[in-house]
Amino acid sequence: MDCNVAENINILAKFLGTRDIDALNQEELFNRYGIHQVDVMVLFGGSILEGGDVLASGIKNFVAKKYIIVGGAGHTTDTLRQVVHLEYPDIETTDLSEAEIFQKYIKHVYGCMADYLETKSTNCGNNITYLLDLLKENNISFKSIILSQDASMQRRMAAGLKKYVKEDVTIINYATYCAKVLNQDEDLAFEDNIHGMWSINRYVNLLMGEIPRLSDDANGYGPNGKNYIAHVDIPENVMIAFEELKLVFGSETREANPLYASKVIKK
Repeated sequence: MDCNVAENINILAKFLGTRDIDALNQEELFNRYGIHQVDVMVLFGGSILEGGDVLASGIKNFVAKKYIIVGGAGHTTDTLRQVVHLEYPDIETTDLSEAEIFQKYIKHVYGCMADYLETKSTNCGNNITYLLDLLKENNISFKSIILSQDASMQRRMAAGLKKYVKEDVTIINYATYCAKVLNQDEDLAFEDNIHGMWSINRYVNLLMGEIPRLSDDANGYGPNGKNYIAHVDIPENVMIAFEELKLVFGSETREANPLYASKVIKK
């Protein structure tokens, strides 16, 4: 496998899986933002199991006043159900939403729980709108928020929230993992073991599916396209990496599944 392939995957990963602080603790928050606690921390259920470990560490370190898990059933849900039940047979996951699975997981493994669960959303777009509905319904105002999503979707999640909140709200990204891919015996492998990590192929597919979505053109999710998210600037080196990867993997990027599209309720 060409060494450029691993390098290009890592370029996409670094751009998409953004972390605004180096660790999830009060000291980091204070050093970077001058606060010891954010108003809200949110874990989005599209993440791998490592997301539960990240949320639990946030709870243990008192990084937020309120903790929320968002996620109904979407394109990653069946994988999460299987992974959790396989590793923890005591946790029954059949028919559970992502939020419910992660809640059971952190309670079982870490003895902690989120304050609220949002269990109806099916995609990154209504993850955000349903989260905002939940916050409003429970009279939770916020000026600072930590978002933790699967690293492949982290930047899009933040851009989704940015579309709806005022500029004085501090959005802090903390992707649920940082993966590095390297060449190993003519193949691609992850440098570190990450809890519940995708297969290499699934991971690359998720990463490559994000660039067309983030592109602010007629086909993208930005203001010039479907208008699901705020404008995102994609650096030239990221676009070059994406185009070079298309030559290797083809243009089979993950398509949006209509099954998980937002439903329009007719009145």
